Amino acid sequence: MPWTQTLRPSRRSLLAGAAGVAGGALLAGCSDGSGSSDADTGVPLERRMREAAVRDSERLLERYDATAAAHPGLAARLAPLRGAVAEHAGALAVAGPVKTGPSASPSASGPRSGASASPSASPSASAPAGAAAAPSAAAVPAKPAEALTALADAERSLAEARTVALAGAPGELARLLASVAACGAVHAYLLTSTPGAAS
Repeated sequence: MPWTQTLRPSRRSLLAGAAGVAGGALLAGCSDGSGSSDADTGVPLERRMREAAVRDSERLLERYDATAAAHPGLAARLAPLRGAVAEHAGALAVAGPVKTGPSASPSASGPRSGASASPSASPSASAPAGAAAAPSAAAVPAKPAEALTALADAERSLAEARTVALAGAPGELARLLASVAACGAVHAYLLTSTPGAAS
């Protein structure tokens, strides 16, 4: 029986490729972390990276919501992917405040809400987050296929940004970012593939 090559990459090859890229970036990012940026700002690097990742995930959630609102027929298709993005935001936010030493018990609930507000270390980072959220809601393309492509592009660019961020991330956060980036790459693929029948 002759072997025939498919035109589309299999899910397994896509996941293996994303895991390979994330693993390579993780290995390239291994360092002793001797930088002194934490001492300059007073906020640990891991916490700043987690807060930025949560903001990015929240902006992506807003894009999913805007797309589903503009194209109600896509809502069922987008629901599981949106749910995964919401879980990513939760996973990125949970462990961040636990590492802070001085106030261990209040930080279990306090800084998590502070992550979506504007922490003192990154007021400029949260201002663009709010500014970027409004245009993404208004910029949903009129055609459903174009809206899915725009959402896939947002997933892809965020996955690439998270892969780049692996180089400076501490160990456990780097592994989490690699997993979330790989999932984002799969989301981009699923958003642009035709489910079941060609339309």
